[in-house]
Amino acid sequence: MKIDSPIIELDTHGMNTEQAVNAARAAVAKAGPSVYRIHIIHGYHGGTRIRSAIREEFSYGREPKVIRVSMGDNEGVTDLILREY
Repeated sequence: MKIDSPIIELDTHGMNTEQAVNAARAAVAKAGPSVYRIHIIHGYHGGTRIRSAIREEFSYGREPKVIRVSMGDNEGVTDLILREY
């Protein structure tokens, strides 16, 4: 995970749901002002629990740094938008 890039990419393959949510929380906490998006790769077939947990954790204004949660390029990816580009 590169923290100094404007987009942080977090691959959660091999993690359970709790580990993936904790990794996403850590990425949000470490994201500096230059970061505008956290790209979470959770997979489609085996990642639906992680996808649901990530969306539940960061939706509805629960995390002030995350302004919205959106689908990525495909169903196996979720993006946390920290600021508009």
